[in-house]
This record gives sequence, C-alpha cells and structure tokens, in this order.
Amino acid sequence: MKVAITGASGFVGSALQKEYPDVVYVHRNDSKELILQKLSCVDVVINLAGAPIIKKWSEEYKKVLMSSRIDTTKTLIEAINESDVKHFISTSAVGIYPDNAICDERCSTIADDFLGDLAAKWEAVAFTCNKPTTVLRFGIILGKEGGALKQMLTPFRLGVGGVIGSGKAMMSWISIVDLVNIYKFIIDNKLTGIYNATAPQPVSNRVFTKALGKALYRPTIFPLPEFVLKVMYGEAASVITGSKEIYPASLQSAGYKFIHPDIDTALQELLR
Repeated sequence: MKVAITGASGFVGSALQKEYPDVVYVHRNDSKELILQKLSCVDVVINLAGAPIIKKWSEEYKKVLMSSRIDTTKTLIEAINESDVKHFISTSAVGIYPDNAICDERCSTIADDFLGDLAAKWEAVAFTCNKPTTVLRFGIILGKEGGALKQMLTPFRLGVGGVIGSGKAMMSWISIVDLVNIYKFIIDNKLTGIYNATAPQPVSNRVFTKALGKALYRPTIFPLPEFVLKVMYGEAASVITGSKEIYPASLQSAGYKFIHPDIDTALQELLR
C-alpha cells in the first residue's frame, strides 16, 4: 500500500513513516498540479499539515495557524478529488470540544474560542473531499521522541516538575504507539467519519503529574501557576490549561483495543 503524508517531518508523521516505508511526501507549498502528480498510485493520504500550535498567538500568527491548516487542506483536497486515492485521513483536535464537559463523538457543542473555531473550520474543509474521509481528533500525544511529553521531561528529570494551577484540569491523552496503531486500524477497516484519538482513561493534571514523577523516580512538588503560562504563551496557554475530558467511544465501538489504556502503563512503557 502506498501512503502520502503532509507534515511528514513532524512527530506523528515521523512515527507513521516507520510503519509505511513507501511514503510520498506532500509539502505545504506544493501546487495542486504537483500534488496530483505525486498522488499517482497512492492509496491513502494522511493530512498532518499545520504550523505549531504551542507558540504565542499574535493576530498574524493566528492567520498562519488557519492558513497552514485550512488553505493547505483545500489545495490537497482539490488534487485528491481528481485522483484515484481511495481514503483520506485528516487531522483535528479535542480542542474542538468545550472545556469542563464530558464528551465523546456525539457531542455537537463547539468550544467558543479560537481553537474550537480552528478545528471546526478544518474539519469542514476535510469533509469536502469526495473520497472516503476520516477525521482524527488528537488528544495530547505522549512519546519521548516528540510532542508534549518530550518538552516535559527535562524539568521533571531535574525534580522541578509539578501540577499546573489547581491540578484539576482534565487531560485527554494518547500514546504515540496507540496513535500509530489507530491509523493502521482505520485504514485496514476502511473506517470513515470522526474519531477521538484519545485513551479511554483521561486523567486530571494532578494524576498525570504524579504518574510522570513516578515513572521518572522524581518528586513533583513545584506547582506551575497558570499565570506563568499565560505570560509565556498568552492566549495559546489555553492549549495547556484547558480542561478536556474526552472519550474514544467510536473507536471502541469499532473494536479498537488500546495498548496503553491507562496513564501509568503508558508512561512506564514509553519511558522504560
């Protein structure tokens, strides 16, 4: 099977390349005509394109975040719609859901903030594809080679990691091992529609912090006030401080079995 990937150099794209060695690389600035050439004999397109979300959001950078996802996806889909591609898998995030709500894929309320608007518009564009289409809503991706966990490892290993704010905010997470396997599961079973790529056991920030300290054999006694993150990242701090309690009901109904269903097992194995 031949797979094309946008955003292949990122954390998720790099992990997927280990599973699908016959990869075609589609770049953000490729024209529709060039993409169409690249899609010759491609079976599945995985869309991971997008500028980094954890960065201070100026009004100009918000435009970059929108354009790098929505405009890029529009061009990609124009090419896919004229190709022989059999399956399109695009990306979204649990940021589409409102804070402090217990949600699975049946929740229709969209977060009334920039992240909710960004995700909703990105998904709407994805579903203009005329091929079988799947959208994966990512939780916080855990893996020591990249993503949020890699950024946390240094302070925690130094013994200065701790809870964020009150520690009560819920974290919906997924191990990179499960995420790669979810892609395989969706492709093998030809699943379409919206799926939450999150583990079945979301945890509070306090529980996550204690589990990470335990996995690293380090204390977790230094709390990080939310205002510090707001000073560092401004509005973008909401990515870290938001409370998302999200469940993967559709994946479980389809029969997917999680390798890392709980945070202790995930961190112990990822950091072993």
